[in-house]
Amino acid sequence: MGKFVISQRANGEFQFNLKASNGQVILTSQGYASKASCTAGIESVRTNSQDDNRFERNTAANGKFYFNLKASNGQVVGASQMYETEASRDNGIASVKTNAADSTVEDETAA
Repeated sequence: MGKFVISQRANGEFQFNLKASNGQVILTSQGYASKASCTAGIESVRTNSQDDNRFERNTAANGKFYFNLKASNGQVVGASQMYETEASRDNGIASVKTNAADSTVEDETAA
């Protein structure tokens, strides 16, 4: 089972990464001003990752492949790493779908 990891950036913003069971980061969030907003972002990923239409499949200018997960309002709630092949990107999407729904949350910012 994967897990969401909440961390804090140098600029004070909160972010989360969704990690697969092997520890590899499969989705990274934007920066959030508050931990509550970051937690709401995790819930949005749990919900939206179960709808294939929420995944935007893209190709970067350098020819690598990536995806964004969007909420129902069109806002990006998470972005993938860059992949060498479309198949690898699609495997990343499948991993998000599998891991997001019931992943635990690890808060690295907690005292």
